[in-house]
Amino acid sequence: MKKILLLILTICAIGISKAENIITAQYPDKITYDGTEYNLNSNPLEPYFDKNPDKRPGMTSTALWRGYVAHFEIIENQLFVTDITRPISQKDAEGNYERKWVSIYKTIFPTPEKVKIDWYTGILILPHGKMVEYVHMGYASTYSKYLLLEIDKGNFNEARIYKNKEFVRFKKRQFEIFEKTEEYKKLYAELKENDEYNDDKFIKSFISDFVINYTTKFLIE
Repeated sequence: MKKILLLILTICAIGISKAENIITAQYPDKITYDGTEYNLNSNPLEPYFDKNPDKRPGMTSTALWRGYVAHFEIIENQLFVTDITRPISQKDAEGNYERKWVSIYKTIFPTPEKVKIDWYTGILILPHGKMVEYVHMGYASTYSKYLLLEIDKGNFNEARIYKNKEFVRFKKRQFEIFEKTEEYKKLYAELKENDEYNDDKFIKSFISDFVINYTTKFLIE
């Protein structure tokens, strides 16, 4: 299930699947870092819902296939979830339907304390600045700047900022190193098993384009 979910998440990011609920541009999760709120091209709650499928919200629309928008914050060098919201439709005074976002945090984490995302290890992608190109697929739109946060079991390690072209070069170098690892070989074999995505050239390009989704730390200085 974890492998399938990760594949869906990555496919969602580039819109390869023909499924309607994946090719539509998605509402991103949110994160507050150093006092500023950013959109996230990552979904740190997914490993939790993978282990607790009974708590996973249902899909609300093709623009929100995962069924929620999670809000995170880096507090004292740790990653916490601070809220989880979901859209509902309500009638206004004139009888017209309007969308309203409501919190479902307590239905998922019934605790008064903040929840540290200690199950998450990876690189969070925070696109910001000017939108360079809008793509109506998953998280495929590109931006002028990218902020990357390296997280290890919920602990913040390092932040890096790249302009658009620098970000492309970073991914290329990250892939060149990742390609030499056992983790890459295992991932390649797993994707190769999928009948729909078993073309060798496609798989390599697929991993290269979204290497950040599959690597858990910065592999280059």
